[in-house]
Amino acid sequence: MTATPLLLKATRHLAIGSGLAVAVAFSTVPVLANKIFVSNEKGNTVTVVDSETWEVLAEFDAGNRPRGIGISPDGTHLYVCASDDDSIKVFDAATNEFLWALPSGPDPELFVLSPDGSKLYVSNEDDNLVTVVDTAKKTIIAEVPVGVEPEGMAISPDMKFVVNTSETTNMAHFIATEDYKIKHNILVDQRPRYARFTNDGKTLFVSSEIGGTVSVINMLGETGPELEGKIGFEVPGVQPEWLQPVGMRITSDNKWLFVALGPANRVAVIDIEKREVEKYILVGQRVWQLEFTPDEKYLLTTNGNSNDITVIDVEDQEAVRSIQVGQQPWGVVVAPN
Repeated sequence: MTATPLLLKATRHLAIGSGLAVAVAFSTVPVLANKIFVSNEKGNTVTVVDSETWEVLAEFDAGNRPRGIGISPDGTHLYVCASDDDSIKVFDAATNEFLWALPSGPDPELFVLSPDGSKLYVSNEDDNLVTVVDTAKKTIIAEVPVGVEPEGMAISPDMKFVVNTSETTNMAHFIATEDYKIKHNILVDQRPRYARFTNDGKTLFVSSEIGGTVSVINMLGETGPELEGKIGFEVPGVQPEWLQPVGMRITSDNKWLFVALGPANRVAVIDIEKREVEKYILVGQRVWQLEFTPDEKYLLTTNGNSNDITVIDVEDQEAVRSIQVGQQPWGVVVAPN
């Protein structure tokens, strides 16, 4: 996290018992900003953006075909899937300096980081494996055979399961973190791209790009995870085949699910309780991945064909600005507070 030199001072009029209004000056405090990191798949770079000024701070080389991106819980290390280098590049999040590479298996695309930062669970698209990496020892702990073309990765809040989605097998695989064995397989729609748990762990959502749906999986089924239903999309004037759900994010209160709809250039806003789409937000071209700022005030989208990110005001559910980044932005992560 970085601090800008900008200082704010605010005054407010408070009504006192006598009915008189008194101006109260609040203490001068610094405005804090977070670094936004965007992986540019064709540019082979990561762009760094300031979340307060929305200015581009830097752009640095990140290996060949950077896609999945994440940051350690303490905000010190940035992890980038360099897919064509068959490795995870690790950078100093403060200086952007390359530190070392982690083994990952061939063609890493996405990963999920354990809450304590000790393990990376990596999908290896070309080898049909999920690779488990020890981030401290820089070694591979396990390789788990999964379906064809693994991509999406999620970890349950209780840390019992890591979920992988296989694009060609059209399944969500539930891997036990205790022994790295697959315990459940759930069939979903065509080309599942992404998986996301609600913060209470009761529900898992899986987006299917070609199927055009988000599958709803109940984690509290009698015999384990069960397919509860599917959510579809319909936008006037947009061809159905363009409605391709990919990246997803859920607000911490489990109220709203935001879904990137690829070439439809929209983000769908789903009421989780109702399981219904409430709104579509117009963003940049070929919206792919999403990420909140730590305070959840803003949602950021990567738009691969317009080479920008869109900033969405979460409360108003409106796009408020776009920022040019590198060539074909793919993933996005924000440094924690």
